[in-house]
Parts: sequence; structure tokens; C-alpha cells
Amino acid sequence: MWGVPPVGTLTNARRPCPSPGPRSEGCCSPRGGTRRRSPAPRLGLGAAVTGTTRLVGPEAGAGPSSCSGAARQLGTRPEPGEAAAGAMAAPSPGPHEVLTPSPEAGHRAATSSSGRRGLLWRLRDKQTRLGLFEIGPGHELHQLTCMMQAGLWAATQVSMDHPPTGLPTEEDFSEVLTQVHEDFELGTLAGPAFARLRRSLGLAEEDYQAALGPGGPYLQFLSTSKSKASFFLSHDQRFFLKTLRRREVQALLAHLPRYVQHLQRHPHSLLARLLGVHSLRVARGKKKYFIIMQSVFYPTGRISERYDIKGCEVSRWVEPAPEGSPLVLVLKDLNFQGKIINLGQMCVEPSETCLAHNEHSGGGTDAPAGPQRSWLLHQMELDTAFLRELNVLDYSLLMAFQRLHEDEQGPGSSLIFRTARSMRGVQSLEEPEAQNRRLLPDTPNALHILDGPEQRYFLGLVDLTTVYGLRKRLEHLWKTLRYPGRTFSTVSPTRYARRLCQWVEAHTE
Repeated sequence: MWGVPPVGTLTNARRPCPSPGPRSEGCCSPRGGTRRRSPAPRLGLGAAVTGTTRLVGPEAGAGPSSCSGAARQLGTRPEPGEAAAGAMAAPSPGPHEVLTPSPEAGHRAATSSSGRRGLLWRLRDKQTRLGLFEIGPGHELHQLTCMMQAGLWAATQVSMDHPPTGLPTEEDFSEVLTQVHEDFELGTLAGPAFARLRRSLGLAEEDYQAALGPGGPYLQFLSTSKSKASFFLSHDQRFFLKTLRRREVQALLAHLPRYVQHLQRHPHSLLARLLGVHSLRVARGKKKYFIIMQSVFYPTGRISERYDIKGCEVSRWVEPAPEGSPLVLVLKDLNFQGKIINLGQMCVEPSETCLAHNEHSGGGTDAPAGPQRSWLLHQMELDTAFLRELNVLDYSLLMAFQRLHEDEQGPGSSLIFRTARSMRGVQSLEEPEAQNRRLLPDTPNALHILDGPEQRYFLGLVDLTTVYGLRKRLEHLWKTLRYPGRTFSTVSPTRYARRLCQWVEAHTE
């Protein structure tokens, strides 16, 4: 097990800005730059400024900028010790070009997608993007996403050039690296901790960089969320980006060491895999924070229905898209009425996983217990108990349906039995069954996939940053008066966890 200490100690470590080759517009200049380091003031985010790279030189303002409506020459100024969050400074309107941070980056992006850009690939790609919108030139968010892509490419390059080694330290969770580009600055929070986490998931940094960098436009979809957050997908739809409020980032970073430990202890957890936390400041505007995580809905082909489940009824209905509409909508609890998650009734072959699940459920090795349902219910208990300990509520169980092809149905065809691949976590001598492992399909993001007799289900717990503090306690009192006799999302973490587990048990067979 990683020796993960609590967050708190400040560090003066410094990580250099990547030098991706010949200088490119909108990214760090490898020449003529000056790097300054200041003392590490507390941010109020469970982190400290530990390495700020500022690039000031004769080239900083030269040439056109594809991500800026008005290029500016950077000068040295005081280090940003605050962690302000709020509305992003509005980008200047006008035509924009697609950003390419460097020839080397462009080569990597081209290499990662070589052989796929033929006509058949483009037709298939267009089909899987129905209801999503490319953020291309002319889109109001194009300039912003160009900056995100350039910043993330450079930030990932740091972890590639300087991968964390040895055992995790407290500084891994408290480091904040700020890279100043020509028209914006991007902060990477707890970068070494997330780099270790990505590596533990088997995610290559080169693939991560290619997907989130300028290799293709980000995608936007219409969210049914009541929050004012913005949502994006990487061009391959494997990674999900979401803006967060400052207090949500505070909660996430405060809980990050325990989150990592939970994933080590339970490598098949339903918790969404968080891959990075960043801040973005345009010009002299306020910071905007965003997270990156694996998309639960991946691979996306043939997904027919998507749901966001909280286990309650108030504000949990979404008007479905008209029949034949290409819109991709995430429906809610009341839309799920009359449906069931059918995971099958009994083992189709005497695998080690079947026996383990039947014994754990109390049925013995001959009992007709459904191993996948037993696994799911037990994992829900483990994960919601963890979130309850963190005093977190208002998270959602994301779920999607994908109809199986005929050759994927029937005894012995289920992914859980067809592929003998699993994940290793930390061994527990006292509780050998506590990890609740299962066999995994040999596909990316496979942790969130379960096969039933006719449907494949994508499942994952997301939105893990809402703490039951004074604000939510007052909201609970108000909703109790406003909605007597009805169920709503703002309840105590204990009640919230129990209710969501009961919902899953009632809607699975």
C-alpha cells in the first residue's frame, strides 16, 4: 500500500516547464524564459504553491496566437497566492485557428491517430458523436478549449519528463505547479499524486496527452444537470472534463489521499477515476477550476440510454428527446420507472469468481446466486460507506444501456467470464474478501462494465465533492418544509448512502 500521509506540509519543490521542441504559439517558450520561485503560501485548497514557472522573453508576445483574441506580452508580476474561483474572463470574439503547441506534439497526435482517418473511420466516428457538438472555430468556447488543450499538453509533458519516483509523499498531494503561457496560465494541483494514480490504472501518459491535447476538438453535450458547470469530452470521448466551484476543489483535494487509498484497497471500485485537477486563468481574470476523469460511458458505440440516479424523486425527471432526435440526454430517476437492471440469475460456469461471490453472499458454492448482482450490491455498500465517512452526499450513480449482439449473449459469452483479466490491489490479511474483485473485459475503462443476458451496463459513481456542511443542512431543513412526504437529494450522508444502495437492490435482478 502506498504510504499516503495527510495533506498539510508545505514544500518548495520545483518542476520545470516542458520544452516540447521549437517554440509554438500559445505554449511555453523553451528559450529566453525566466523561472521564479516564491515562498509557498497556503491556498485554502488543501495545497500549496510549490513551483511556479513563469516564461518571459523576447518571443513571448511574437506572432499570432490561435487561442487569444488579443495577444499580450507577459511581464513579471507577484506570484498568485490566492485561489480565487469564479466566472472566467470572457474571451475576445472573432475567428480563431486550431492550436498546435509544437511540431513534436502534432507528430504525437498524428501518430496516435494514424491509420484511423480514412473514410470508414470518419463515418463511424460521426455516428458515435450524435447529439454531441464539436467545439470548432466559430464556437463560443473554441478559444477557451484551445487554451485548455495547450495547457494540458504542457502539464502532462512535465509528468512525462519528471515522473514521480519512490514512495508517495505528502508533497505529492500538496504541490501546485503554475505554467504561464502567452495569454493564460494553467495550474496543476497535486500533479505527482494524479500521475501516480494514472500509472496505477495502466493509463500511458502519451495516450493521456494525445487525447486531451490539440489532436482533435473537444466535444460538448447538453447537460441536464442543475449546476452551472460546463461539461466537455475529449475528442475520442474517453475522458470527461467538468468545471468545479472553489469549495468543491477544496473538498476533493482534502479527500484525495483517502480516495487514492480506497482505490488501492478496492481496485474494482465504482467510484469515478479522477485523473487530474487544474485551474485556468485567462488574461487577468479569475481562476476557473476543472477536473478530468475517465468517462463512465465509454466505449460509446451502441449506447441507447443514459441515466443519472440519486435515489429520490424531487427534480428527478427529464423530458426525453423527441423520437428520432440525435440529442444525447442523460435521464433521471423518474424516467427509470418500470425498468430493471438484469444481470442474470446464476453462474454459467464454475469459475473462481462465481464461487467467491456465492460464498460471500451466504449461499454456499451450490446456491443459485447471481455473482454480478452480488458483486454490485457489495461494491455499492463499500463505496457509499467510504463516501459516508467523508461526509459527502449528492453523488450520482451514472448508468447506461447497450444492447448486446447475438454473439455476445448466452452462457459463457458474458464478459465477466470470457476474459480472465483482473486488477491487483493491496492485499488484506484480515479481510481477504474485502477487495470484492471481479474479472474484467479487455477494453479501456472496463471497471464500469457489467454484462447481463441481453444488455451491457455501464456504471459509475460521480460528483464526489459535495460536503454536508452548514449550507446543505439549511437546505435540508428548507426542503423538508417545501416537500413534505417526498424524497429529495439533500439528506444526511448516512441516509443518502443507504437510500441509494436500496435503490440499486430494488432495481436489479
